[in-house]
Amino acid sequence: MKVLKGLCVLLVLPVWLHGGVSPARSQSTFRVRWVVDGDTIILENNKHVRYLGIDAPEIERKDKKGEPLGEAARAFNKRLVFGKRVRLVFSKERTDRYGRWLAYVYLPDGTLVNAALIEAGFAHVLYQRATGGRFQSFLALQRRAMARKRGIWRHLFSEDPVKLVGNTASKRFHLPTCANAKRIHPQNRKPFKGKWDAFWEGFAPAGCCFSP
Repeated sequence: MKVLKGLCVLLVLPVWLHGGVSPARSQSTFRVRWVVDGDTIILENNKHVRYLGIDAPEIERKDKKGEPLGEAARAFNKRLVFGKRVRLVFSKERTDRYGRWLAYVYLPDGTLVNAALIEAGFAHVLYQRATGGRFQSFLALQRRAMARKRGIWRHLFSEDPVKLVGNTASKRFHLPTCANAKRIHPQNRKPFKGKWDAFWEGFAPAGCCFSP
């Protein structure tokens, strides 16, 4: 698997609309040809785009188990973008290790799709160096979705807590038994009572510990 409104009139709209958008380093417009899952799409030029700063639950594939609400997240994403022309805003890191574009994806009406998925409870915040100033606004939306137990948070709320170890440098959390958890520098170690607490602080599960 794979949380703001201000007093100023300009910030009356939800965060995932026009407010708080810094000038783009680079941006392009394309039509969405296919929706792979809750956080990945394929454009008309066959380029895969991974939504920047979020992670949605995995859908079932031949080599991988699905996660709760993976198909629901994909369906929500599809309703938002399929067949539509979207605007991509890139940050410093334009591609990931798989060659996919990393981008903030906007609908013609200004909706930031990445944020809309978080607000609906179909994705969680994923700290990346490229997310820059977006992290805190995404976390505010996530906390609101968690408080309302939307989407994935309804499922997580019912889980029994398991002690975890967070890395403040990467903002990833690990099981204490994970080999990588034992390598975390003492200054960067942050204990959590369970996943809920870790997600509330903006940490995301480390793939080495929690891959489906």
